[in-house]
Amino acid sequence: MKSTVKHNDVTKLSLGGILVALGVVYGDIGTSPLYVMKSIVEGNGGLEYISENFILGSLSLIFWTITILTTIKYVFITLKADNKGEGGIFSLFTLVRNRAKWLIIPAMIGGAALLADGMLTPAVTVTSSIEGLKLIPSFNALFGNNQDIIITIVIVIISILFFIQHFGTDLIGKMFGPVMLIWFSMLAIFGVVGISYDWTLFRALSPHYAINLLFSSENKLGFFILGSVFLSTTGAEALYSDLGHVGRKNIYASWPFVKICLLLNYFGQGAWILSAKKNSMYLNAVDLNPFFQMVPNSFLIFSIIISTLAAIIASQALISGSFTLISEAIKLNLFPRLHIMYPSSSKGQLYIPSINKLLWIACIGIVLYFRSSEHMEAAYGLSITVTMLMTTILLFNYLLKQKTPFSLALVMLIFFVALEISFFIANIIKFMHGGFIAVLIAFAILSIMYIWIQGYYIKMRLLEHVPLEDYKAQLNQLRQDSDRPKYTTNLVYLTSSKDPKQIERKIMYSILDKRPKKADVYWFVNIAVTDEPYEAEYTIDTLGTLYIVRVQIKLGFRVNQKLNVFLRQISTELVENGEIKIQSRNYTTMPDRKVGDFRFLLIQEQLSYETNLNFWEEFILKSKLFIKRYTVTPTKWFGLENSDVDVENVPLFVGKYNHTNLKKVSK
Repeated sequence: MKSTVKHNDVTKLSLGGILVALGVVYGDIGTSPLYVMKSIVEGNGGLEYISENFILGSLSLIFWTITILTTIKYVFITLKADNKGEGGIFSLFTLVRNRAKWLIIPAMIGGAALLADGMLTPAVTVTSSIEGLKLIPSFNALFGNNQDIIITIVIVIISILFFIQHFGTDLIGKMFGPVMLIWFSMLAIFGVVGISYDWTLFRALSPHYAINLLFSSENKLGFFILGSVFLSTTGAEALYSDLGHVGRKNIYASWPFVKICLLLNYFGQGAWILSAKKNSMYLNAVDLNPFFQMVPNSFLIFSIIISTLAAIIASQALISGSFTLISEAIKLNLFPRLHIMYPSSSKGQLYIPSINKLLWIACIGIVLYFRSSEHMEAAYGLSITVTMLMTTILLFNYLLKQKTPFSLALVMLIFFVALEISFFIANIIKFMHGGFIAVLIAFAILSIMYIWIQGYYIKMRLLEHVPLEDYKAQLNQLRQDSDRPKYTTNLVYLTSSKDPKQIERKIMYSILDKRPKKADVYWFVNIAVTDEPYEAEYTIDTLGTLYIVRVQIKLGFRVNQKLNVFLRQISTELVENGEIKIQSRNYTTMPDRKVGDFRFLLIQEQLSYETNLNFWEEFILKSKLFIKRYTVTPTKWFGLENSDVDVENVPLFVGKYNHTNLKKVSK
């Protein structure tokens, strides 16, 4: 039987959809002009070392990086790898995981790297925009070149942004589209004004300028200039992750406009840099930022306000994306269960308090550690190259699954892997400049994922199952035993066994041995997370009885697991179909109620000291049990806070163990 989960159809092409896409999808890549050219100039030693050939080469590298990585790889190829309209590295993984078990490795690495490097996004974008205040004479006269003031403002903005997550972001979400439309229009207008002084810079569209720069003596960083150039495409992965929020057609329609606006601004900055080189006032300027300095003074405050709003939107997209990514990882059994809230009615909007707090602490720590956008840029982008590489590996398997000719898929794999490894090597230099922070965070997230999934595999391998059929008679005898007090009408156990004929021995031990539990109906429920994002269906097997119900619930990886609600629906349908008896109640506020009370018994495992596991397996299981202490309880996760729930602690006796026999001695 199937149930439907309501979610809006956002795949239709419309002006409203395009506006939403501008606000949701392009926050990260859209704010790149704030710091890309600035990073390139500073990386080469400053304005005095800049030449026309250097600018032409830099613009060419930016153009071809955005074209190849963002347009060709993500917009033209990767967006087609959608899972019922949903995108992102975990959605892609669910499409290909049946091809090979090892594909879970690139999915885990890519997801961890995306989360880690994304923590830098709010810090670098908000700081870059707020630093524009230094160019305002009245601000300079009041505070001078005091970076502490900038840091304070940045921390306040970031703190407010994380604080409002608890209330939902519907209110500011309605501003996203119009603000980003103004932002991209501003990028284009100021870009055109800048490039009007030197239209010949469009020569940079030729790739030979990019190639020449990589081998030019004018390029002080050489090959490693790609580390700064890569910042122009850091939002490409987010573009794919947000596919489900806006639909592929709206991205197709909006991306040309976004790309043109971005390129016009980069070229405008390039023209301004060449003109500024002739002005001695700029040669020794501190904190030179071509983005703000090419803006006419009368529009400077306006540009700072809009850029700050755009940075906030980019940060919001990162925060929402992190919540979605963690939620999917939890449903795929790659991450510990965390408390998830739904603060608004908007599709896909959720709030994970612990992740919100972690992101806030990380962002504030990054701002305080790096102190300036210049230092943040030096660390930004390292981990995202890893995510892109992992996406390419998964995408190759997806193309093969779609019956793409092997030779064509292989060409795609070799081309993008070679390109992304080049960017990865170019970004390695960032490790010592602060990139190690993102790497350490990614490693910590990856370690948790590894412990969680590996612990599950070890447990499943050693867990003992028994045929449910063998216990039908005992359960029937127990439910009719008049000498036993009734434990509950409906007793529910969660089982990890996907075989409808099997059950864990520990569950039968709990019912029959630990304390015989008399009930009218025994429910054994297995919840399986499927590759379909919004699937919600169930099957039942009563084993030919009226007192045993074996339920298999299949939920998509984006569906909330509200067990209590689902079981009420299932039990009512079973009564109506005559598959279980009507459970009348003498005392109730609902006279037409057909189902009695439910009691959920959750088994909490503890590792026995008598196990014969090897050191590594024991370490993994102990680590997993330790992490579970600080995560959401099964009661909260399955929405059972208002239900009757008992928890039994059961030692996890796995492997062989030796008993110590006592020897009786005389007194």
